[in-house]
Amino acid sequence: MSRHRTPWWILLGLVLGARPAGAQEAPSPRNASYVMAVRLDPASKTLEGRQTVTWRNIEAAPTRELLFHLYFNGFRNNHSSWMREDRLRRRLDPGERLRPEDWGWQEVKEIKLLPEGTDLTGRAEFAAPDDGNSEDRTVLRIPLPRAIAPGESVSVSIAYAAKVPRTFARTGFRGRSFFLSHFYPEIGVYQEDRWNCHQFHGVTEFFADYGSYDVELTVPAGWVVGATGREVGRRDGERGTTTHHYQENDVHNFAWTTSPDYQVRETRFAVDGLPPVDMRLLVQPEHLGQVERHFAATRAALEHYGRWYGPYPYGHVTIVDPAYGSRVGGMEYPTLFTAGTRLYNPPRGGSPEGVTIHEAGHQFWYGIVGNNEFEHAWLDEGFNQFSEGRAFETAYGPEHLVRRYLSLPGRGRGAGGFFPLLFDELTVDRDVRAMNAYRPGATSDIEAHPTFLYYPPGANSITYAKTALWLMTLERMLGWPTLQKIMATHFERWKFRHPRPEDFFATASEVSGQDLTWFFDQVVRGSDSFDYSIDSVSSKPGGVEGWTEGDRGLAYRKPGKADSKLFHTEVVARRLGGGVFPVEVLLVFQDGGELRQSWDGQDRWKMVTADRPAKLRYAVVDPEHKLALDLDTTNNSRVLEPAAALPVVKWTSRWMLWLQDLLATFTFFS
Repeated sequence: MSRHRTPWWILLGLVLGARPAGAQEAPSPRNASYVMAVRLDPASKTLEGRQTVTWRNIEAAPTRELLFHLYFNGFRNNHSSWMREDRLRRRLDPGERLRPEDWGWQEVKEIKLLPEGTDLTGRAEFAAPDDGNSEDRTVLRIPLPRAIAPGESVSVSIAYAAKVPRTFARTGFRGRSFFLSHFYPEIGVYQEDRWNCHQFHGVTEFFADYGSYDVELTVPAGWVVGATGREVGRRDGERGTTTHHYQENDVHNFAWTTSPDYQVRETRFAVDGLPPVDMRLLVQPEHLGQVERHFAATRAALEHYGRWYGPYPYGHVTIVDPAYGSRVGGMEYPTLFTAGTRLYNPPRGGSPEGVTIHEAGHQFWYGIVGNNEFEHAWLDEGFNQFSEGRAFETAYGPEHLVRRYLSLPGRGRGAGGFFPLLFDELTVDRDVRAMNAYRPGATSDIEAHPTFLYYPPGANSITYAKTALWLMTLERMLGWPTLQKIMATHFERWKFRHPRPEDFFATASEVSGQDLTWFFDQVVRGSDSFDYSIDSVSSKPGGVEGWTEGDRGLAYRKPGKADSKLFHTEVVARRLGGGVFPVEVLLVFQDGGELRQSWDGQDRWKMVTADRPAKLRYAVVDPEHKLALDLDTTNNSRVLEPAAALPVVKWTSRWMLWLQDLLATFTFFS
């Protein structure tokens, strides 16, 4: 028998997660831990890696297999499930030609069971549990020689190679800039006696268990590295390389970036009542003038999310400003996220502030509360979209379109006979932005369906915007203090765990003291749209004429002189959409008087009548706009007698509403 010497980093993997006697209880189960060594070759755009994965079965049933994600294989060819679905999303230009070097892949070279060293490589096979696509290689199944019982741990050593793609889905290379996420074989989640290990899909993100990470990253000497966790050491190696050593506990993923072009800036978040956080920014040289804007937006997220939901626990965070043209965009990873900006970016225009708050906020709704993004992505993306909008308004006020120009034909005004039309400081409320994103796909899918099965073009409308809007509706219906308590309670109960939608529903009903099943049945378990309107208004002199019920029974009544001072008003409100929500109908009269009437919103229409000494001025349904999900608020009110210049005012106002809506839409996609 030949002697086998186990490397120190594999031995460390065997004991990772074990706590010395008397040590403080870990906040997470730490049942999926990694020790890694990864080497990047920038010239060939390849990775060589070896890792030890120590997994503990925390479920009640044994398993005789392990399932791993190989996400890079989603970019292996144009027949992977990710590429098929992404074409439906139209994220890639159908006419865009990819060079051979633009594709990516991941190959597992060796799998050994530890500590005995049993070779499992030949047993491994690809699986396609979601769609049966034989061309998809994003899930690897590894049968085991024996079952892993509840509470028992298993360790496997995996050697792999990967080709880094031209950036797809926020991972890849652009020139000398590399952003590397989901580059290693990632173990799935064993849940309810089965493996939850979906293929890589075009409309969803990820799901993994919490653990400890001990990672060595070898890159060219002089290149800047940013990664999940803290750097605990570095050493120079042969052939002009440097190895950076990072560690982190209680996270469910690891990502990193490297480039010789990053400029490093550091500062510290410190506010009363919250733990301090070291902030490290890797910024492009051309964006050095926006350093403080990135830090200020990160502070806003850490402070407001921390006060509303619960404190950020890691003590450090890395902000990455991606390289121009890298297609990385804003994305979240544990203790590290990417932002995004432009060379010319006026203040209060939404970037980099908006994207920075959003991705920093994902440290809470994704990082700390780890729901299943394959199946219920709205539990983090929608929660975070809502929280981002609230934090942005709290820190900066309503978002604005700042100095946007359109060039219109003219004479003698500017080059070429064109003059600029300036729109300056045009306010865009968070519900307007969310509605602009929601409206195109409002009924495209049911939110309760597994996210990876959503129709791709409408996925963002449902996952992000719809959830943000129904949370705004809950905020206006219950009040912010109640909704804040609901979300904080959910955060506290499910941090470092995997909540399901039913867990949030139960918490919401418990904390609010109301059974909110009727609400969640519609907004999550249904796809009906909401639309209430004022259909008609009338206000005429005189009282009621006809048969009326009096003290002596039915009698015919004809208006008299006393009635000449009264105006009989009738307002008809209608429910145009399928969704049902309790609303108010407000009547405002010309003498300043008001009449409010509650309507449960269930019937298709409701008439409100009044006999008043003044004519109706206008009527509004849902005057406080509690129903943020209302698809068309332009039909929520109607005026009885428009001003003399009605045609001009009416069409100018409508045109300006359309224009504001269009410009707000531009900012959403910019």
